[in-house]
Amino acid sequence: MNSEDFVEALRRHVGDAAVEDTIANLKQPPGRRVPPAERARSDWYNALSPEDAEQVNSIIATAVHGAMFGVLAVLDGARTIADEGGRFELAYLADQRIVLNDPQVIGLHELLNASS
Repeated sequence: MNSEDFVEALRRHVGDAAVEDTIANLKQPPGRRVPPAERARSDWYNALSPEDAEQVNSIIATAVHGAMFGVLAVLDGARTIADEGGRFELAYLADQRIVLNDPQVIGLHELLNASS
């Protein structure tokens, strides 16, 4: 696995899945005892026109992308969350150790935007 493979897998298995799960839960909340607030959101969503529902779906996708971008930017060091001045290192370990967020190459957050 390299950086590109990692970002693509993350986009597909985390980002796309989060969008799909959120929309599915809006359409039909899971469980037998759905909380009233969740039921109200579902009722509202299901009453939307197809065009308005597509706008909501687009907003969900944008929010998921933004969250993933932010986490990858932190891993890359483009956004800081600590005052100590250190950096994160994300490595894939298999037959060899591959640093996925090598600061000498394109950032993971940039790869995410390039694959969108």
